[in-house]
Order: sequence, then C-alpha cells, then structure tokens
Amino acid sequence: MPVRIRLQRHGKKGKPFYWIVAADGRAKRDGKFLEKLGIYNPNTNPATIEVKIDESVEWLNNGAQPSHTAKRILSYKGVLLKHHLLGGVRKGALTEEQAEEKFQAWVAEKEKAVAKKEENLSKAQQEARNKALAAEKEVAEKRAQAIAEAELPETPEAVPAEEEVAALETAPAPEESVAQTEEAVDTPAAEEAAPEAVAEEAAPEAAVEEPAEVAAEKAAPEAAAEETPAAEDKPAEDAKPSADKK
Repeated sequence: MPVRIRLQRHGKKGKPFYWIVAADGRAKRDGKFLEKLGIYNPNTNPATIEVKIDESVEWLNNGAQPSHTAKRILSYKGVLLKHHLLGGVRKGALTEEQAEEKFQAWVAEKEKAVAKKEENLSKAQQEARNKALAAEKEVAEKRAQAIAEAELPETPEAVPAEEEVAALETAPAPEESVAQTEEAVDTPAAEEAAPEAVAEEAAPEAAVEEPAEVAAEKAAPEAAAEETPAAEDKPAEDAKPSADKK
C-alpha cells in the first residue's frame, strides 16, 4: 500500500488551515488518514507550522512519499535533514551523537533566523501602524482647520498702507468733528422747537379771537331785538294822525 504524506484541508471558506497526515495514496484528499503528523496554518504571519519530527522520519524510513507542499514543510522543519543524517548513521559515516549534534546546531540556527524574521515583521507592522496613525492625525487636523475657518466671520479686505495714510490726512481734526457733531445735533432740535413756538404763539391769539366772535354773535340777536320794537312803534305813531284825521 503506497503511503503519502500530504495536506488535508480544514477551516472555513477563505481562511483554510491544513493537517499534515500520512494517508493511503488511493484515499481522497480529505478522507481517512493513517496518522496526523502536524499542522500548517498559512493565515498567520509567519505561518504556523508544527510537525512531529520523529514520527515523520519513521514514515519516511518506511517508504512514505511526501507531496510537493508537504516536502517543503518537512524540509523547513528539518525532518528531511534528520532523515538524511540517520541514513549516514546506517551507512556508518556518522555516529548517532554526531548526527544529533549536527541536527541540534541546524535547529538553533534555524530558530535564530525565524526570530530575526519575526522581529523584522513586527518592526514593519509597527512602522505601518505609525504611518497610518500619522495619516489619520493629519486628516483630522485638516478637518478641524477647515471647520474653524468655516465658523470664523469674514474679515474685511486689507487696506493698503498708502490709502490708510491718505484717509488719515483727509480726516477732520477731533475738535472740528466734535463741533460738526454738536451743530448737527443742535440744528434738528432748533428746527423742531420753532414749529412748537409758532404753535404756542398762535394758540393764545386763537383763544382771544374766539371769544370776540362768540360775543359778536351773542350781541347780534340783542341788536335785532332792539331794532324790532322800534320798527313796530313807527306804524303806531303814524296811525295816530290818521285816526285824528278821521
């Protein structure tokens, strides 16, 4: 039975992660497997890889064939190196202690490289975060400045210095301006007082003339009454001679 070391897909759509399994080569990709040898999660930075080294080396010694992706993962974790060193031990080129020493030296060097890579990634992420914060701060400052300019009242246009000097030269002296102001204030008052004085003068005359006219009207009926009896007496006097004549 051919055994394959390959990846078995898990996770949701768009964010998959994989199991590293030893399975029958005739089985489906996501079907039954013989043993789970590790995990591979590409969603993190750097990718998360966990592998059972001794079990993987044993499967390789028994003739299991890794897929292309699984071979790269096993090489990254040192499984293929250990398998190669154990082959040298079997041939007598190395002792087990020498093989283990070389393997541990390689692992230490690999861990240093991974740590340096993670440090560089963290620095890059921090720089990107700082740039994003600086850009947001700049946008906020521009927005605040625009709001402040919109709320401020419109300032008058600046007058040139020459025009200001000319305006000051042509402006009247303070005393003259005060006198002109007083005259302007007194003139309307005098004009308003004149009609009131004329009205007051006319009011007494009207009051005196009105009683005279009333008196004349009252005297007219009295005169008429005096004239009426005189007219009536004349015929009586004239009648007396006529009666005597008869």
